[in-house]
Amino acid sequence: MAQSPNKIIIEHADFLNVNQIEIPDALLLQGNVRINHDGVKMFCNKAYYFQTENYVKAFGDVRMIQGDTLFMNSKYAEYNGNKKQAYATGNVEMRSPEMTLATDTLNFDRVSQQAYYNTNGTITNKDNVLKSKSGRYYANEKKFQFLTAVTITNPKYVVKSNHLDYYNNSGHSYLFGPSTITSKENFIYTEKGFYDSKKNVGHFLRKSYIKYKDRLIEGDSLYYNRNIEFASATNNVKITDTINKGIIKGHYAEVYKKKDSLFVTKRAVAINMVDKDSIYIHGKVLMVTGKPNERIIRAYNNARIFKKDLSGKCDSIHSSQITNITQLIGKPILWNFDNQMTGDVMHLVGNDATQKLDSLKVLNNAFIISKDTLGTGFNQVKGQNLYGKFRDNKLYEADVVKNTEVVYFMRNDAHELIGINKNVSSRINMTMDGNTIDSMTFFTNVDGDIYPEKDLPENARKLRGFIWREDERIKTKDDIFPPEENELNDKIIKESQAEMTKENVPMKVRKETLEYDKNNPADKPVIK
Repeated sequence: MAQSPNKIIIEHADFLNVNQIEIPDALLLQGNVRINHDGVKMFCNKAYYFQTENYVKAFGDVRMIQGDTLFMNSKYAEYNGNKKQAYATGNVEMRSPEMTLATDTLNFDRVSQQAYYNTNGTITNKDNVLKSKSGRYYANEKKFQFLTAVTITNPKYVVKSNHLDYYNNSGHSYLFGPSTITSKENFIYTEKGFYDSKKNVGHFLRKSYIKYKDRLIEGDSLYYNRNIEFASATNNVKITDTINKGIIKGHYAEVYKKKDSLFVTKRAVAINMVDKDSIYIHGKVLMVTGKPNERIIRAYNNARIFKKDLSGKCDSIHSSQITNITQLIGKPILWNFDNQMTGDVMHLVGNDATQKLDSLKVLNNAFIISKDTLGTGFNQVKGQNLYGKFRDNKLYEADVVKNTEVVYFMRNDAHELIGINKNVSSRINMTMDGNTIDSMTFFTNVDGDIYPEKDLPENARKLRGFIWREDERIKTKDDIFPPEENELNDKIIKESQAEMTKENVPMKVRKETLEYDKNNPADKPVIK
């Protein structure tokens, strides 16, 4: 059996009157009116109390107090004792220990402990100012919910969204649908995210990105810490260098903005433009440091490089915008058209003016090999160092110095084999026309001969250290990745696509939000 609602109690009024003509079935209360109903106290200058309906209309400096948690002021208010519902209008101000809400009209349901407004509200607390056309306040959860345009203004940033849940005690915001966070440092976009205004950290999950003046960070999942300007991204990560037009991709990245550095792994690749062509650099780990126009890219462990006319691999790569030098370190091998080059260290040198490859240095144990154009043999040149020049990204001239050796299949204009040149010298200069050696000049202490093909046995046609590694050649941009990283990439892409086909739903409320008051008890007042 349902319990009958308690009657509203009139605790005080300076004057009490009944006027059945003007206000039928109502008591007219005037002067210091004080009313009580189930723990809610109401104060006003004048009130009409409808006893039958258990209903009050209050006028002039109206104040309602619910325990020590909610306080409401307005010019006019109504209160239904049977439904425990309040309506207030005229400069309405609702306060709790954590916030103040100012609006023109407010409804408050004591049963559900919810207040809602549709008349442009402003919520102010210690950290933020929130403005919206409408909103709903859940008193028990200390949560505001906005389903129309809302703006949060903080000294450090501004949040805008059309669907936002804001918890006043913790300062936690849950964003849903197109939402932005704008600050002096960056611009954040998300369609599903979380932001903690006290700790200044955020987590963004759907179509999210962080845009700095010089970088754009994208990923399936983004974490951001404003205090130290740190961001991390997971799955389908793409970092665009908006100044240098470079792109870095992977499936995990960390960006340290104040240190001008970033770290990328899990199928990491740096893509930069060289003479309107993309050059790809891969390593299990990529590090990019330095200010714009002074970037340094480091690729570690099984590093690889690819351009449509040049590719290579080594233990690590160091590429600097300052020096315009890309170093291949640790067992490097490089392919340029039909030429295979090896040595202890390689330097690819760019030209600032033309934005093209300018020259090549192969230091210690330089060895260049190319297939004879018509036969089965190999043209070979080796020496201590090699210094090459590029024209239109093709190696067109090279000097090989110190202890040089050569095996060269000589052909006439009719492409007939004249003989095999095998000799040693102090230095060799060679020029290349297309993919073939056009000329070869030997300097100082030349010792050797041109042999008829029948007079030079097969085992003498290869220099010591000869290894033809065509099967290792990187022929496409996808060849720079090892199989296990391609498998990981396929798996992540498949999972991401499946996730994007699902209906977007608001983020689940975190445990740290639900237990905030429990884990952050308010300071107890000091009793003197």
